[in-house]
Amino acid sequence: MLKKITLLFLLFVLSGNIFSKNIYHKDWIDFNKNGKKDVYENSALDIEKRIDDLLSRMTLEEKTCQMATLYGYGRVLNDSLPTPEWKNEIWKDGIGAIDEHLNSFQGWGKEPMQGPLIWPPSSHLKAMNKVQRFFVEETRLGIPVDFTNEGIRGVEAYKATNFPTQLGIGCTWNKDLVRKIGEITGQEARLMGYTNVYAPILDVARDQRWGRMEEVYGESPYLVGKLGVEMVKGLQKNDQVAATAKHFAIYSNNKGAREAMARTDPKCGIREAHMLFLKPFKMAIEEAGLLGIMSSYNDFDGVPITGSEYFLTDLLRKDYGFKGYVVSDSDALYYLYSKHRVANTYKDAVRQAVQAGLDVRCTFRSPSGFIEPLRELVKEGRLDEAIIDQRVRNILRVKFTIGLFDEPYQTQFDKADKTVNSNQHQKIALQASRESIVLLKNENNLLPLDKQIDRIAICGPNAREESFATTHYGPQAVNVISVLEGIRKKAGENTEILYSKGCELVDENWPESEIFPQPLDKEEQEKIDKAVENARKSEIAIVVLGGGTRTCGENKTRTSLNLPGKQLDLLKAVHATGTPTIVVLINGRPLSINWADKHIPAILEAWYPGSYGGQAVADVIFGDYNPGGKLTTTFPRTVGQVRMNFPTKPNAQIDNNWTTARVNGVIYPFGHGLSYTNFRYSNLKISPEQQKISGEINVKFTVQNTGERPGDEVVQLYIRDQISSVTTYEKNLRGFERIHLKPGEKRELSFYLGSEDLELLNRENQWIVEPGKFKVMVGSSSQDIHLEGEFEITDRE
Repeated sequence: MLKKITLLFLLFVLSGNIFSKNIYHKDWIDFNKNGKKDVYENSALDIEKRIDDLLSRMTLEEKTCQMATLYGYGRVLNDSLPTPEWKNEIWKDGIGAIDEHLNSFQGWGKEPMQGPLIWPPSSHLKAMNKVQRFFVEETRLGIPVDFTNEGIRGVEAYKATNFPTQLGIGCTWNKDLVRKIGEITGQEARLMGYTNVYAPILDVARDQRWGRMEEVYGESPYLVGKLGVEMVKGLQKNDQVAATAKHFAIYSNNKGAREAMARTDPKCGIREAHMLFLKPFKMAIEEAGLLGIMSSYNDFDGVPITGSEYFLTDLLRKDYGFKGYVVSDSDALYYLYSKHRVANTYKDAVRQAVQAGLDVRCTFRSPSGFIEPLRELVKEGRLDEAIIDQRVRNILRVKFTIGLFDEPYQTQFDKADKTVNSNQHQKIALQASRESIVLLKNENNLLPLDKQIDRIAICGPNAREESFATTHYGPQAVNVISVLEGIRKKAGENTEILYSKGCELVDENWPESEIFPQPLDKEEQEKIDKAVENARKSEIAIVVLGGGTRTCGENKTRTSLNLPGKQLDLLKAVHATGTPTIVVLINGRPLSINWADKHIPAILEAWYPGSYGGQAVADVIFGDYNPGGKLTTTFPRTVGQVRMNFPTKPNAQIDNNWTTARVNGVIYPFGHGLSYTNFRYSNLKISPEQQKISGEINVKFTVQNTGERPGDEVVQLYIRDQISSVTTYEKNLRGFERIHLKPGEKRELSFYLGSEDLELLNRENQWIVEPGKFKVMVGSSSQDIHLEGEFEITDRE
């Protein structure tokens, strides 16, 4: 918890204003204004006792107000700061949370909000404090509000430290780095007045068409879970903020990867749900003490998650030990009535969701639309007030844990200005951008380039693009380095850069052109001709392709995985000049780049690499940084192979020569990524070779850099249960580490496998470790295995 207040009386001069009520004392706040220190106001007492005391004082009106979110200024709230009319609004009795208040986001594709309440951080913080003052001073019990905000690639604000998209962060495979990203995001959020960050996203990717692929860590539940644990630990360091993970549960597995109103009907069985989609949430709760869960829109096996007691209570509370609060994803509660049709009235949908375990409703509607039906249900006897008490208890527990009753205001104004988007934090952002880049192909060591190049041709719709760094769910108005700018600066004044766009990201008929492609029109041909002319004059051509905000993101599931628009036409034309060509991909999902993989000698996958993306790409191209990122998703050859992913059941994606009616294999497998140096694996030791169920297995081996450059290797440990009572996956990731080695340097690595790494959900739906033999595979990708061994688990204790 944040350090306790010792000089609260200084708050009298907070923001240059004198508080109207003398409720602030040296070491406590008189929230209920009764002139004495009550139990819930005493920071020295146990949190549960403080909750008991506060709950006993609350009316039904005050309790139900804690169960709603009020969207901030410009979304639902019409006022940036409190007004006298607030005393007549439903939040006169308090409110659970205010979401996205003054975070500058105004809507998809719109310019960010500006003004003295938005930036600099100290001014923004003073505005947030003024809003908090209303709830502390002007409500009967003074319960502080929880200020929630997005933060999957840096806290969503006008400016803040901007990181790569979460898929890029996943490709770093760097647990320590992810912890730092969490720490920075949480610290900057709190310094700007936010107390709850909607991150990380713990969905597991299974279908590359999905629009939100850019927002997940990858396909492996183990990797998603481990990186999610680090992100939560970083965000919640010293209880600086609560982390709210999303989207619980099985949200990323919709039919055909569809989104919007079609976010329903996940296609998997209960065992796969537990093994793949629920595992990361369980890990984040048990290993990191996750304080928030966002319930998802979708159903599972006919039951909407937001109305499911099994998911929201039995799993979260009883099995996983979750102690925080569950907040709905936008209209997830309303969908029980309007879409899923499991409730014949909206009020009954409210009853079902709260009965099941929903604590807070969050959507772009007035909170009264939830609070009033909730009160009516209790008064009508259709919802027991004891259930309301339990839901409010969970909400208050989070507020007490993050110190809102001890430090409801953030007063470090100078620190806010110095820390938010600071140079020190930007260094970590640059590191993340560099480490997220994956070298997919490097034929004949075309990369890295010699800096003594007279002329470079750069083209492609993403060469000058910057919007990939400033979309929703992160910082809005940061300075972005494009790939063109990064290369131009890196190459220096002695290298001439010839730039032409070449083509647009998509053509005029897109997405219909994905199924009815059209020939190049005159204007499109002229753009490509200009790029070809530049390429012929140059020693190197760099073509920057991929996707963007038109093709990927929330509600942007595709029907194809090919390069959109006329991008492939551009690439073919540039390649035909004979000029050595490099492809840089800026995109949010794996793409079926078959032609590029076959014909282009060097390909970099940069994802959406954050505000320093262009510099990071240039660092890699010219060899100032040796790429070490590895894919956390599979690149299928065609959308016709979907689903093609990792992990997979035995023979489910088998390649063989019997099939003459389909294309087999992938372009790049899970875990793939090249380097400018080479690594050798040796000396595998597994001990003991036999172990009891409750024991540990130690896997040791040595990795050596056998090349001439220092570099990073992502070491990957996979296991397979050789014989089991239910079908398990061919390879299960159970350990990984990103290591840096100098030329010739060796390092022995050691991984420990415990029962949680070996367990399965058996036919009786019990988590157990079954006796038998397990295969160990160590390598640099899921297909590039260097070392293999075996151990046996016995039933003898």
